[in-house]
Amino acid sequence: MQKVYKTSRIVVASVLVLITLGIYLATLYKMQIYDAPDVQDAWSSYNASTQKVTVPAARGDILDRNGVLLVSSRPQYNITLSRERLLKREDKNDIILNLIKVAMEQGVPYTDTFPMTTGAPFSYLLDMTSTQQSRLDAYYEYFDLDPEMSASDFFVWLKEHYEIDYKTSIPDARLIIGVRYEMEMRAIRNLPDYIFAEDVDVDFISIIKERSFPCVNVEMSSRRVYHTDYAAHLLGYIGQMDAEEYAVYKEKGYAYNALIGKSGVERAFEDYLHGQDGKMLVSMDDDGTILNERLTETPIPGQNVFLTIDIALQEVCEDSLAAKIDLINTERMEEDRVTGGAVVVTQVKTGQVLAAASYPTFDLATLQRYYNDLAGNPSKPLLNRAFMGVYNPGSTFKMVTALAGLRNGIIAENTLINDTGIYTEYADRGFSPVCWIYPLTGGGHGKVNVVSAITESCNYFFYWLGDKLGIDRISETTADFGFGSKTGIELPESTGNLATPEYKEEKLGMDWYAADNIITAIGQGYNLFTPLQLANYVATIANGGTVYSATILGTIRSADYSSVVYEQTPSAQRQIAGAEYLPLIQKGMKEVSRTGTAKSIFGNYPISVASKTGTVQRGGSAELNNGVFVCYAPADDPEIAIALVVEKGTSGATIMQIARDILDSYFQEEIRGTVAADNTLLP
Repeated sequence: MQKVYKTSRIVVASVLVLITLGIYLATLYKMQIYDAPDVQDAWSSYNASTQKVTVPAARGDILDRNGVLLVSSRPQYNITLSRERLLKREDKNDIILNLIKVAMEQGVPYTDTFPMTTGAPFSYLLDMTSTQQSRLDAYYEYFDLDPEMSASDFFVWLKEHYEIDYKTSIPDARLIIGVRYEMEMRAIRNLPDYIFAEDVDVDFISIIKERSFPCVNVEMSSRRVYHTDYAAHLLGYIGQMDAEEYAVYKEKGYAYNALIGKSGVERAFEDYLHGQDGKMLVSMDDDGTILNERLTETPIPGQNVFLTIDIALQEVCEDSLAAKIDLINTERMEEDRVTGGAVVVTQVKTGQVLAAASYPTFDLATLQRYYNDLAGNPSKPLLNRAFMGVYNPGSTFKMVTALAGLRNGIIAENTLINDTGIYTEYADRGFSPVCWIYPLTGGGHGKVNVVSAITESCNYFFYWLGDKLGIDRISETTADFGFGSKTGIELPESTGNLATPEYKEEKLGMDWYAADNIITAIGQGYNLFTPLQLANYVATIANGGTVYSATILGTIRSADYSSVVYEQTPSAQRQIAGAEYLPLIQKGMKEVSRTGTAKSIFGNYPISVASKTGTVQRGGSAELNNGVFVCYAPADDPEIAIALVVEKGTSGATIMQIARDILDSYFQEEIRGTVAADNTLLP
């Protein structure tokens, strides 16, 4: 079911961006003309000084493949302080205290991250974040202070350092110190200028203007608006540059306080989204009060990024993954609960990523507020497990081993191996692995060929085949599918790891044995792959052997949406060797859904599905094994591939309902048509 861009949604997005631009330009006009009735007098004032400042360009929008707006920008007003001019004034502390009290009276939050309690007896915050600690340490070092000094002694030192009048009450002194510390700490660390209050409303601005606070200004910037609660790991966030980033971006004309993409799509497509900043001449009097502003270079808004993601499908992936994990966890003790999982959905004939979910996730709208808590969470919610998490593939790897055997002539279509339940080739060395069916029946699957071995997930067959192949030929086929290499996705990704004797020697200092070949052949051991790599691998099987570069980029459109600036096209990396044998593997995967380990979910499914379940042993209880599942559909004319992993998910069979939920959503029209046909009254 091929999805297309929806013109109506693009039109709506175009209207929204034009409205935003209108507000932006109108505000600039007001700042230039309306707020300066006597422009010539303002510019010619003897006491005025002029400086050139950067006017940030409106950042481009991010939309899904159907034109659904995911992220946009809106103007916001901030209250700032002219630090250099303020510090020259004798009444600087009075100005700061009065400004704080106005903000408190109006219920406007202001920035004070000084890590000390707000009342005596003073103490350092017990829940101090790592950022607060590092900034405090830098402050101590800069002024050669004892980092072991008590909070009370530090307060006394700061009160003297900031020349706070002895008549000022202790609570008021603490308020002043909070702002003075913020301004000075940022200067010490070369951080962007201190913003007293962000995103304030017009009423508060009016009060500030009426009170005529010296050295206090109203500045306009833009704020990212998130129109979805999903895809946080994909969309990413923007933030202030560090010193290393500024060294790169200043060459591109960025101001030192510019916001840049820090992760996800925001970072990957920064060059498109950022736009070109403008310039403005600002005239100030000695008090730091802005007399006039004149735009000299008009900012050029950023371009708009259309992703390959289908946000409706993304929602299904995240919701279904979370629901299954919650269901598993309701029956477990705290220490045995699922710690994470991921789902990736791709188009098999293009490499486009339609959805990529990672659990646990987070809320982009509150990320900055809770970043340190998220970063310190042992469940690693900031980790994009879909692209960066690496896992043993379990039995989903058996198709690699099968193709290696076929293309190297170790087996043919009708080669039969007799599964007796126990592989005894190395019994004399104390290694006799059993097929999964042996503990249940006391025997094996009997005689199986490559198709039935995939269908039944016969470990014995693949023990034998892995033993005959050896690790070099297994690894060669593994790499041919793209494992151990980047997929080409524009976001950060792990290359995973290929099981090789060199890896084992380097990491563990151990030799490679025949047993390693055998366990590698069934997806255990040292192979580690990302869910994205698994999805790409299954897509390659489905499309007949073409390895496509993965991509999340659809098109780039101009700021007003009127033209396509860039359009991503499918990029084939290579055709794998032995592709002529893939129909046998496809047949085995179809049978997995029809009669094998996926029968309970897909045996009577309206859409034909080719699949493979996988279970990865972690040691200890089998209940805590990782669950892995891959599939593609429709089996006879594939459109999408799905790969999912759930840590401590027990088995692939346990978690494959997630894949069904995804297929239900993607093929909803076809399924409704099938159901209607099945229930049509016969004449």
